[in-house]
Amino acid sequence: MFTATGMQDIPTPRALSVEEIHQTVQDFRHAAKCAIEAGADGVEIHGANAYLIQQFLATSANTRTDAYGGSIENRARFAIEIAKAIAEEIGADRTGIRFSPGTTLWGIDEGADGPELYRYLITELDKLHLSYVHIMDQGNEALLGDIRRLWTGKLILNRPSRPRENIGADVTNGLADMEAYGQMILANPDFLARLKADAPLNNADHSSFFGGSEAGYTDYPTL
Repeated sequence: MFTATGMQDIPTPRALSVEEIHQTVQDFRHAAKCAIEAGADGVEIHGANAYLIQQFLATSANTRTDAYGGSIENRARFAIEIAKAIAEEIGADRTGIRFSPGTTLWGIDEGADGPELYRYLITELDKLHLSYVHIMDQGNEALLGDIRRLWTGKLILNRPSRPRENIGADVTNGLADMEAYGQMILANPDFLARLKADAPLNNADHSSFFGGSEAGYTDYPTL
């Protein structure tokens, strides 16, 4: 894994106790409170990319037999409890959440009922009136359509492999309220100007990701 002192071996994971789960929910709450006190406008809960919340969603990582494992409802419980806690602490209008349905990073596999899990999860989260849901697309257009139908708030859609000619298409077609861009904006500090001028885009330097110096972070050229 990436650390401030370089690459380190990943510790062998273990299942949290129920008491540790409850404490972790409160840790999320406290972190959100601290973020607002530090001047942030809001918090996006990271439920994507094989991080802890998605580990609870995925059958490949979650082999629990208690209230946090097994059924769709149980695997979604951790994410919902965190969203509720943060919304209570800082306000639902300051709280967003990000998911990456179908991602297989680090061996994550949400199982055959993965799409149905997200339909349930989005339905339950919609009751909290969060500021937005942010989806990193993995190519399941049917699920994206269902998420759009089930989620009544703002929907942000990120397509990592979106070709340049499709920029803006999801907003125009009504599938998303906003489109998110990561690597394109990292590599192009004048992203909007390049789009408006139909100018070439810089390519992101993957070797500089996840820490280091200004190289690959603040040194990309503008037009």
